[in-house]
Amino acid sequence: MSDAMGQPGQRIDRWLWCARFLKSRSLAATLVQSGRVRVNGERISKASRTIRPGDALTFPLGPHIRVVKVLFLAERRGPAPEAQSLYEDLDPPAPLSSRSDPSEPQAPMREPGSGRPTKKERRQTEMLRGNDG
Repeated sequence: MSDAMGQPGQRIDRWLWCARFLKSRSLAATLVQSGRVRVNGERISKASRTIRPGDALTFPLGPHIRVVKVLFLAERRGPAPEAQSLYEDLDPPAPLSSRSDPSEPQAPMREPGSGRPTKKERRQTEMLRGNDG
């Protein structure tokens, strides 16, 4: 698809779906229409907005804010490796280990399948939650 100036472009809802950020095109259109998607820093609310290679997209996805740069336009919704080649992730999500603040007290970690917590472990957990009553 080309715009009025002859530059290649693609609808943002279709591109988000082809890049496998959302499971359906209607979910992609709903996300865009909610007004929470930005293209090059500009808030958009129309799913028919045309995007081009080089555009930067910012949008919420689950608990993360995704920032991606469009590298290529999608010809089809292909497999995941093909979809990942359509964009460059400018702000990848932080690994789980670095998300928590090291100054915060942490609940004691237990091995999965180790049974019920002991009385001492239960008291430590309650103290962290503020239920020391």
